[in-house]
This record gives sequence, structure tokens and C-alpha cells, in this order.
Amino acid sequence: MPTIVEYNKVVTTGTLGVQGSQVLVKKRDLDTCLRQATPSHPPSLRSSMSSIPQADSRSDDQQQTKRLDSVSEGTSVLLGPSAKSEAAVSAKAPKPLPKRSWAYRIASLALIGVVGSAVYFTRDRWEPVLEGFIRPAAAGARPKPRPPVVSIAKAQKETVPQYINCLGTVTAFNSVVVKSRVDGELVEVSSQEGQMVEAGQLLAKIDPRPFEASRDQAKGQLQRDLAGLELAKLNYERSKNLPVGDTLSQQERDELEAVYKQAQAIVEVDRAAVTNAELQVTYCSIVAPIRGRIGLRLIDRGNVVKASDPNGLAVITQLQPISVVFPIPQDEIPRVQKQLTTSNAIPVFAYDRSFQNQLAAGTLTAIDNQVDATTGTLRLKATFENTDDALFPNQFVNVRLLVKQWNDSVVIPSSAVQRGIDFLYVYVVQEDSSVEIAKVTVAFSEGGRSVISSGLEEGQTVVTEGTDKLQPKAKVTLPGSANASGGPGAANSARDGAGKQDGATSQSPSKRTP
Repeated sequence: MPTIVEYNKVVTTGTLGVQGSQVLVKKRDLDTCLRQATPSHPPSLRSSMSSIPQADSRSDDQQQTKRLDSVSEGTSVLLGPSAKSEAAVSAKAPKPLPKRSWAYRIASLALIGVVGSAVYFTRDRWEPVLEGFIRPAAAGARPKPRPPVVSIAKAQKETVPQYINCLGTVTAFNSVVVKSRVDGELVEVSSQEGQMVEAGQLLAKIDPRPFEASRDQAKGQLQRDLAGLELAKLNYERSKNLPVGDTLSQQERDELEAVYKQAQAIVEVDRAAVTNAELQVTYCSIVAPIRGRIGLRLIDRGNVVKASDPNGLAVITQLQPISVVFPIPQDEIPRVQKQLTTSNAIPVFAYDRSFQNQLAAGTLTAIDNQVDATTGTLRLKATFENTDDALFPNQFVNVRLLVKQWNDSVVIPSSAVQRGIDFLYVYVVQEDSSVEIAKVTVAFSEGGRSVISSGLEEGQTVVTEGTDKLQPKAKVTLPGSANASGGPGAANSARDGAGKQDGATSQSPSKRTP
């Protein structure tokens, strides 16, 4: 049987056919194998390859063939069982290395020499840098880590007011819907929308002619009844001068007296009718009942108004003074009551929605008589002069009610107060730039400031920023110091300079003269 073995430098692809004990190779494949064979191959291999019978390509279809799709470099076939051992030995031999020219070898040696000389003669420059990164610096020369930079503030004594902040609603003391008291045509509108009006100022006028006619009629009726009253009075006076007897009976005298009294009553009725008629004429002129700002007009000139109209002609609201109603939590009631006992007028301030701009200042004037059970709050009422008309009815404002004045209290920024497990504390800076923890009691905090009731004295320095990196007894870098002004870059430069100096020092004894 033919044997397949390793063979050097045979890179062909062909068809091998098996026929008995012989191996048939196409002519083109045999020629290629012979050309690739060199004198260094075993003679038996070359003779075996040359003695292979050539097969015509036309007989390939009649033979049982086996196609080799690819033959990698370094593979071939050994024809004949006699050359099996020699070919196996030659296949195990290592590949010969490619030969290099003498010029290539000389150039490589020259390049190695140049690189080595450059490294040797420049060692003064790169050795200190290398040692600064690789070798650890000496213990005494290694720079210490810079203490953290912190912001500080001094505790000061100030007078701080304490307020209760809440949301209030502006409420007008008086708000009037102007209506007509008589029915008629609106013939005149004397006011402007949004105008400030005074009490008694003419706003509108209704056609008075029907009411004037009624007034004149009532006056005429009064004159007629006055004449009847005079006649009844004369008759009654005459009857009193006549003796009771044949000429005038007592009954007639009583009747004359009754007629006289009836005439008096009729005159009184007529006078009341005249007064009512004059009042109706007066109602034709609609005037402002209070001082305030008139709102938008609800009806125009030419319309017929009625006394039963629910909307009216306009609305007048009093703006000066004005009140604000606001609730406070029921827990704050004792402090407000205590402040009322010490001061008759508790200041109240109204602010806008952002709590930045003060709109008005007033005083507390009334306290409700019961707590709202649903909200747990008590309603209070404050009065504001509102001379600049900054407050409008139904406006929402932020209210600040003064409940206590803290005089000569220690005040620090609220950012300096830290929260422990069950206590509050601050970091106090000592004279040696170290920090210590001081437990404090905060009375209240407002506006970024905290009032300290105990645990801190005036003039002590506390840390306001950078507290997350602090520990008791730790050193800190204060603002304005040399370390703080140098910044991180100065520390890095110092560290690099120290490393270079150490490297130069350690390499100085090892310098050799080339």
C-alpha cells in the first residue's frame, strides 16, 4: 500500500489514484514534484518519484480516485514501500533557517551599539526620573499629605428675631355691592372702573322725573289737607267759646274736636308721603357708601335697572386699612399668648410668594376663639395700613409673626451645624490648626443662621465647609494660608521636585567617567 509522509516544499494539488500497489500521479503533478526535489533529498525518494508511472488524464474517470482539496506547505507523497523509512527520517528533520547576509549582520550590530551608547551617556537625565517613579523615596524626604482646605466662620453675638411663618389671605374690612333702590333707566355713569372713590361720591344717576312728579303730587295733597286742618281748627275753637245749651250740644262739640284731630292726622300722612317722594328722588342719584376702589362696571348707561337685581351696578372694596387672616399651629399658641402679655402690638409682616419682597407691615389685632379641629390650627387677624395699595383682597401672602426677640445670642452659619446620632455638634478650630468636636444646642435656625443656646462661645471659629473629611484632632488648612494659596498644583510640584532631588542624590555615587 502507498504511504503518505511529510515532505518539504511540495505545494501542489492533484488527483491520486490507487491501482493495485501502484500510485498513479498525473504528469503535471509529477513534474512539479521533481522540480521541487533538491539534491539534499534522499536519492531513494527522487528515484521513487521518477519511477512513478504516469497516468493519462483521460483514464481518471475509469479509476477509483480520491481528491485532495488542499495540501499545505510541507506535505507530499512517498511512492513505493521501499523508501518509507528514509522519507520518514527526512520528514522529521527541522527546517533550515534562512541565511542572512554579512551586511545585514553588521548593520544590526552597529544599531545595537548606537542605542547602548545613547542610553549610557544620557543616564544622568533619565535615571533620576526613573527612580522617582519606581524607587520609593526616603522616609524623611517623602512629603506629607496636605491637610484639607476648609471654610471657617466666627461665632458672633447678635440680636435675632424669631418668627412664625405661615400662609395668609388678604381680607377687606368692607366690601359693598352697589345697587339701585328704585327702578328706572340709568341715564348717567359718573365713575370710572378701578377708581378710588370717597364716601358720598356720585357714581350713577337714574331718571328722576317720575319720582319728582310723585313728590309734587304728595306736596299738593299736603297743602289741601293743611287747609282742611285750618278749617277744622277754627270750628273747634268756636265751639269751645259757645256755652253748652240750646245753640250747641255737647255731642256736636265732640264731633268738631274729632274732625280737627282727623285733619291733623291726615296732614301728618301727607307730610310722610312728601318725605318718601323726596327720598325716592334722592335714590335716583347713586352714591358710594364707603371709601374704596370701585371694581369693573356690571351695567352700562341706558339700561333699565331694578331694585331687585342681585348683581348690582358695581362693587366697592375698602383697601385702606386692610386685614390679613392666617392660621398658626396650635402648638404655637402659648408663645403668641406670651408675646401678647409682654407687648400690646405684635409685629406682623406680609411677603410675596418668593419670601423675598416685603409688601406691608402691620400688627396683630384679633385671635379666634377656637381651634379648627380638622386642621389643628388657630386663625389670627392682622391689620395693615396699606397706604401704597400693595395688598389686594383675596390675595395670598406669606406672613411672618414675631414671637420672640433673642438678644445677645451666639449666632453661626447653619452649614456649620452637623448632626450626630443623637446630638448636634460643630467642628471648632484650635490655635494649632486642628479641629475638635463641640456639642451644641440649637435654639432655632432661620435664613441660613442658627442661634446657639449652649455649647459655643463668642469668638470661637467653626468649620462651615469641608467637614466631610474631618476627624477630631485632625489638622486643617485655613483659607489665606500658604498651603491653601499653593493649591494642589504646588503640592504636586513640590513632590516632583523632591523625587528628582532624591533620584539625583542616590545616583551621584554611581556616576562613572566613560
